[in-house]
Amino acid sequence: MSGGSTPSAVASHVLIGVLAVQGDVREHLRALTLAGAEAVPVRRPAELAAVDAMVIPGGESTTIDRLIRIFDLAGPLRERLGAGMPAFGSCAGMILLADRMLDGRSDQQTLGGLDITVRRNAFGRQVDSFECDLQVSDLPRAQDGPFRAVFIRAPWVEQVGDGVEVLATVAHDERRPVVAVRQGQLLATSFHPELTEDHRVHALFVQMVREHTDTIDTRSAPTAGTTNEEAER
Repeated sequence: MSGGSTPSAVASHVLIGVLAVQGDVREHLRALTLAGAEAVPVRRPAELAAVDAMVIPGGESTTIDRLIRIFDLAGPLRERLGAGMPAFGSCAGMILLADRMLDGRSDQQTLGGLDITVRRNAFGRQVDSFECDLQVSDLPRAQDGPFRAVFIRAPWVEQVGDGVEVLATVAHDERRPVVAVRQGQLLATSFHPELTEDHRVHALFVQMVREHTDTIDTRSAPTAGTTNEEAER
């Protein structure tokens, strides 16, 4: 069946959180489940401590940045990312995973982790949203053809560091900006794979998480002031 994914017994043991403060939370939960993972919303540090990996959804990057600071998630997220937790960011999530950002608000912060420079709203306003077929490297079931990508007020990548793998670019005016990257256990796309019925990007991420959890326990111990009971909820 083109676009879908069949969950496997191995992948079902992977627990992936979706940052659930704003954005396409339900869509990512569904896509991850169809890609073979157990997926849960994450709003509190104790919930973050229980997962193997995180998805930062598309939405409004300034709002997500403000809310994760309000909910005391920014620090724990940076700690987990710094410790090697796999993460996938789509659209706004790409901005939040970037080390450097252009055209952001003066008070806007990122979580960092990806050695890239992103330009916020690089493709224009909401009316400039578009869809196109992309050739995306590393996707499972490459024989299924190109990936139908949805761009909504999307960022693009202006610069990549030496350790960053470019997975996709797109023709735009006279440029060909980078719109999908991978660096180690971090994955990011300018577009919204969660808004399509093609779950191969999520399947790629589930595969990355499964490979990582085969070698290391990515779940953190309860943070200071958090009881074991809270961490297990």
